[in-house]
Amino acid sequence: MTENEISYKIRGSIFKVYTELGAGLFESVYEAALMYQLKKDGLKATSQVSVPVIYDGQNLDVGFRIDILVEDKVIIELKSVEELSKVHHKQMLTYLKLTNLKLGLLVNFNCDSILNSIHRKVNNL
Repeated sequence: MTENEISYKIRGSIFKVYTELGAGLFESVYEAALMYQLKKDGLKATSQVSVPVIYDGQNLDVGFRIDILVEDKVIIELKSVEELSKVHHKQMLTYLKLTNLKLGLLVNFNCDSILNSIHRKVNNL
């Protein structure tokens, strides 16, 4: 499956979770529900994936984790905040760079419309 095909399926899973749970819960609740839904929808998904950070040739022990990794190709970063800030978008691009992956989805579940709260971020390797 390509990143775009995976992304399409992920969006469907996100819509199902948002429709069922609505807005305003903790990120951990959305993560658990989305993990369940992704697997139910036939996708390989792993949560809290540890990612090494290399600086000056040294592996830093910083405990960096991405929220959800789908099919080893797409990162999902979950938020439940009043409003996404510029740093959230930059953070996703940094995650993509550190993992050498092409596509990430930044999702804010604390919203009136989930359609406008899923942001695609592309790493131009």
